[in-house]
Amino acid sequence: MFECAFIYVADGLDGSKQRAVIPSDTINMNVIGVKNYDEAEVVAKEMAAKGCSAIELCAGFGNEGIARIKKAVGPNVAVGAVKFDFHPAFGFKSGDDMFQ
Repeated sequence: MFECAFIYVADGLDGSKQRAVIPSDTINMNVIGVKNYDEAEVVAKEMAAKGCSAIELCAGFGNEGIARIKKAVGPNVAVGAVKFDFHPAFGFKSGDDMFQ
């Protein structure tokens, strides 16, 4: 079974409440919403410990946010990101400006 995660970031989210697992025969996709990069690091480490070998980040993560998650989970977890850097849902600001 391939275990992976998608982490999204926005004001007002809580990683203990905004979460779901979307199962299939071959993949378990863990979806978690977090309020900032600090919470994202905690959740990413949790997902790595759970066995996720790939973590995808939403476009709310700027370049610095992506780097923080990669550093948090280490070299054995693939970290990828949807990329806008200036996110339309955040008034065209980068997550780096909002969630540090």
